[in-house]
Amino acid sequence: MSVELLLISNSTMHGEGYLDHCMDEIRDLLGERRRIAFVPFALFDRDAYAAKAGERFEREGYEVRALTADAAGLETLEWAEAVFVGGGNTFRLLKTLQDSGLLEAIRERVVAGLVYMGASAGSNIAAPTIRTTNDMPIVEPSSFDALGLVPFQINPHYLDPPPDSTHMGETREQRLVEFLEENETPVVGIREGAWIRGSAGTLRLGGLHAARVFRRGADPEEREPGADLSDLG
Repeated sequence: MSVELLLISNSTMHGEGYLDHCMDEIRDLLGERRRIAFVPFALFDRDAYAAKAGERFEREGYEVRALTADAAGLETLEWAEAVFVGGGNTFRLLKTLQDSGLLEAIRERVVAGLVYMGASAGSNIAAPTIRTTNDMPIVEPSSFDALGLVPFQINPHYLDPPPDSTHMGETREQRLVEFLEENETPVVGIREGAWIRGSAGTLRLGGLHAARVFRRGADPEEREPGADLSDLG
């Protein structure tokens, strides 16, 4: 599937403002497009979230409308040239999109040319399922199936275990290896400050840090910024 997308691990870096670390990449991806539909469903206070995102994008000269979970949401999607799905709780986000019928509507529009951008939970739902999210299931979606815009699973905010840690619980790597004990789909762990960009039929890692790639039957591997991820499909 050839789509235009940007899947960001995190929306805010320590010591920086909202989307500051990735705004150059956003501008480059959008080009002359100026109309953005913002999806606030991953947080409880949607109005405050939409206001925060709107202010940030409007500073860059974009026009922003918040997606609503009703018929007006479909009109906003038709108006938009790009959609940005904000982070928060992935289960809440997916359930709202499923219940409103907007999940399939977004997928159809992206396949037809709408630019897809997401951060954290918004990146999670671009994968085939949300089974590799870090979030607690605070609500129950009808299924874990997501947009399937990329052929691999995503784990945003990927964390390496501190070398001197005495914590006895599973590391992030151990949990993702457990996923692959039951599933075939590869997983890309995106560290904070990194993203995946899809353009012209390719999927490439961008940003500041390498990604950790997990495949069934193989040792985890590092992919450096600029690496092609298209082989993971």
